[in-house]
Amino acid sequence: MTYVIVGAGPAGVVAAETLRAADPASDVVLIGAEPEPPYSRMAIPYLLSGKIGEEGTYLRKTGGHYEDAGITCLQEKVAKVSPDDKTVTLESGETRQYDKLLIATGATPIKPPISGLDQPGVHHCWTLEDARHILDLAEPGAPVVLIGAGFIGCIILEALLERQVDLTVVEAQDRMVSRMADDATGNLIKAWCQNKGVRVLTSTQVTSIDPAEDGLLGVSLDNGDKTSARLVVVAAGVRANTAFLEGTGVKVEDGIVVDTHLQSSVADIYAAGDCAQGPDFSHDGWSVHAIQPTAVDHGRIAALNMAGRTADFNGSLAMNVLDTAGLVSASFGLWEGADGGDSAVLLDEDGYRYMRINFKGDVVVGALSVGHTDNVGILRGLIQTRASLGEWKEKLKANPMKLAEAYIACCQ
Repeated sequence: MTYVIVGAGPAGVVAAETLRAADPASDVVLIGAEPEPPYSRMAIPYLLSGKIGEEGTYLRKTGGHYEDAGITCLQEKVAKVSPDDKTVTLESGETRQYDKLLIATGATPIKPPISGLDQPGVHHCWTLEDARHILDLAEPGAPVVLIGAGFIGCIILEALLERQVDLTVVEAQDRMVSRMADDATGNLIKAWCQNKGVRVLTSTQVTSIDPAEDGLLGVSLDNGDKTSARLVVVAAGVRANTAFLEGTGVKVEDGIVVDTHLQSSVADIYAAGDCAQGPDFSHDGWSVHAIQPTAVDHGRIAALNMAGRTADFNGSLAMNVLDTAGLVSASFGLWEGADGGDSAVLLDEDGYRYMRINFKGDVVVGALSVGHTDNVGILRGLIQTRASLGEWKEKLKANPMKLAEAYIACCQ
């Protein structure tokens, strides 16, 4: 049996290791498009801040790990998949035969419609190569513009602040982290960042980037202002990396649509991670949850099914835990609330603290937290257990900080 995995991120690596353990006599081929060993994109901000070196981003840090595990690693981009003859074609023209194929190609940064994005000094923060360029330019005091203040943008924001740059953040939406949190959360994070010396412009868009004097870039905004930057970092979102599957018959919506075994609409082709649209724990449907815990779960369960060991994926929980310049926020499940549901809310603007717990009946279905680091695991546990709170619902509505007591009473 030959298993081919396209994509060498967390989903692909875990899948390769799971396949090797589940089917020791098989051939396992892991294909990554970048020249580095498999690494975690989520570790790149730690590289930028100087907390780790490049080796610290590697998913497996022992030399010879993949060779010792009997996993063949190829560093090439896949150009085409042919389900009829079960081959993948690499950009070099080489083909590889597979019996079972896993697509774990992750996502690609979105390039917003801004003229001048091809200027030197404009970079995404998605690959190790991007990080090297940013490290060259993000010196203390350097003027830097960050386009985007979503989850990824805020992670980059913290790393840039630690490099002591002069930072301006430009966000098109009316608040920061708009896709993971409500107005209260976004506004608290904005106020916190401004207090740290960051210029934050919400409801604002970059219209063009042009060369300027002294080697700086001129960044024009839709409010008529213009600012200079030595470095512009683009963090305007990502989309599933699936274009190479065109013509294969694999169903793609926001990502590759998979069933509870992580198999696509085409037999023997599976998908995992940020490119997969899988069962959603909170909604009656399928979603792309571009977070590393989901990618790891996908990779393991897809591999077990590929190896003939039936394993069901019961749905991933939308969750984000974010540290923005020292302010920790978290978002779980139906953070915006459930239809017909109600909420418990506690807000301390001066202390940068916020808690919102969303109920459907007497079950916690979603939550938001800012500045309450002790409650993150409990919030997740209450949602994932779907425990009936009974009288504890009213107790939480009266005092949302009684989370630990509620969890002990209802989930043990």
